[in-house]
Amino acid sequence: MQGRFITFEGMDGSGKTTQMRLLAERLRREGREVLETVEPGGTEIGSQIRRILLDSANQELRPTAELLLYFASRAQNVEQCIQPALSAGKIVLCDRFTDSTLAYQGYGRGLGEETVLTLDRIACRGLAPDLTLLVDVNVDTALGRAHTRNASLFSSEETRMDEQSLEFHRKVREAYLALARHYSSRFRIINGHGSPEQVAQRVWEAVAQHV
Repeated sequence: MQGRFITFEGMDGSGKTTQMRLLAERLRREGREVLETVEPGGTEIGSQIRRILLDSANQELRPTAELLLYFASRAQNVEQCIQPALSAGKIVLCDRFTDSTLAYQGYGRGLGEETVLTLDRIACRGLAPDLTLLVDVNVDTALGRAHTRNASLFSSEETRMDEQSLEFHRKVREAYLALARHYSSRFRIINGHGSPEQVAQRVWEAVAQHV
């Protein structure tokens, strides 16, 4: 039985990572086999690439190099983990996928949609999510949560993207909402405001018919 590929998207601080974890827990309670993964990351090689991408010390990382590193991590994850799990009939939950790259690098960095999609065809070999959950909050809320999270950690180097300009983050949110309209058959916009439990119920209502 072919598995199901569900991605979580949204700005840092939207709550998407928490919601993915809560959904995985609920699916496992119902007896489903679930693989949780993350972009960038998901594999040992991907985790090494993630450290380069998100390290706040790497402010000189150029947009094109950034884009290529994201897809290098993704290609490894697709071939090593995601595709085998789907072939085994598992539900794969992924924290970010190519939609993130379209929003952040394609639009936010100005590299363009076609450049991103060309690399996607090479790295992902036609793999696309069955369902994408966009956990949406306003920019001020997202950045406030992200900065609070970063400040609460004893040591965190994964702050480079959080430290981009307010205008950049506004572009990213606009891009996400445009993607949700364009790919309306697979996108579901989840209101990310409220308690984690309230948001989790909205997530489940969007997911239940697909699993």
